Amino acid sequence: MSDYRVHPTAIVEDGAQIGAGASIWHHAHVRAGAVIGPGSVVGKNVYVDAGAVVGARCKIQNNVSVYSGVVLEDDVFVGPSAVFTNDRFPRAFGAWEEVRTLVRRGASIGANATLRCGIELGELCTIAAGAVVTRDVRPNELVAGNPARTLGWVDVHGEVVSRDAERPPSLPFGGIDQQEEPS
Repeated sequence: MSDYRVHPTAIVEDGAQIGAGASIWHHAHVRAGAVIGPGSVVGKNVYVDAGAVVGARCKIQNNVSVYSGVVLEDDVFVGPSAVFTNDRFPRAFGAWEEVRTLVRRGASIGANATLRCGIELGELCTIAAGAVVTRDVRPNELVAGNPARTLGWVDVHGEVVSRDAERPPSLPFGGIDQQEEPS
């Protein structure tokens, strides 16, 4: 008996590490060697590759592929149909080079965002729906567009606190630990 939930249509390969209280929903596929942290939710039709790491309490919405080389720290939100990549120069033939992507704690990625591999998304940053992210995103930075550009800065609740190009000195770093769990 496991201490996590797997829908009958989902595939969780032997060798995948699934944390307590995690939920794997309809038609998801979790490969051997993938890690999914405790309390995380993996939505319908999500693919988590061997070598991908999903931290604790993450929420991955429907139709997302988390490829090898992608690391989601704790408390990350990934909106529906967001796209991760893991090779800068993909071809159907020849060797390929896996490039790591790091998504820091508490980051939020909007629906249909595309994330080029080799970038780091800072803690508590927000990626707007449909954004094409080709560079690192700073902690608490709000980005949108193609290519993604700075639109402002968000607090721990995701609320915009500034539309300036540079981080406001009064914006604290972190704060996730001080948030109360919803009842």
